[in-house]
Amino acid sequence: MGSRDHLFKVLVVGDAAVGKTSLVQRYSQDTFSKHYKSTVGVDFALKVLQWSDSEMVRLQLWDIAGQERFTSMTRLYYRDASACVIMFDVTNATTFSNSQKWKQDLDSKLTLPNGEPVPCLLLANKCDLSPWAVSRDQVDRFSRENGFTGWTETSVKENRNINEAMRRVARAVLGPAPGSACLPPLTVFCVFRVLIEKMMSNSREDLVPLASQGDYINLQAKTSSSWACC
Repeated sequence: MGSRDHLFKVLVVGDAAVGKTSLVQRYSQDTFSKHYKSTVGVDFALKVLQWSDSEMVRLQLWDIAGQERFTSMTRLYYRDASACVIMFDVTNATTFSNSQKWKQDLDSKLTLPNGEPVPCLLLANKCDLSPWAVSRDQVDRFSRENGFTGWTETSVKENRNINEAMRRVARAVLGPAPGSACLPPLTVFCVFRVLIEKMMSNSREDLVPLASQGDYINLQAKTSSSWACC
């Protein structure tokens, strides 16, 4: 029987400084740094998983900038995504409440071909820190009330629940592997970073092609500073 290869675009969104870039770096390269620069526009990385004996899954991770000045561009960034991760910092209540804005922004701009919302997992990051600004019961209730597929507490710094969380994302899109859970990750393709100085000219509907390899991409554009969630 021949093997099957799947490519899924996965969004990683949330407020600035909640750990999105750290998550992408930890998951794709198993590295962590305390000194990441703020993402400008969007960054990109690719993770390859052996999903089953006959299926390969490639997760194309889009790290969306969390600053408000970039939110008017999210419709373009969201296009063709199969799943989403929304992150917040458990020690910062504002980033938790803003997760609802990110979910509303996503649902208003992107649906699956059948009209259903895109599967979205809520990540409670920095769970190694204390005290938490919200309780686990609050997060659980918030997740259910806002249509998340579920939530997971994570620590990118300590590499806690990162692979497990991303497996949940893959399962939400593809379904469970026949007869088993996901097998360990294979080779990670993250070769080099490319700077694109100008993403679009007049129309926000211009399409940015997906990269087919593990290139690291940064998209920059001048945008307004208002939330454009609806």
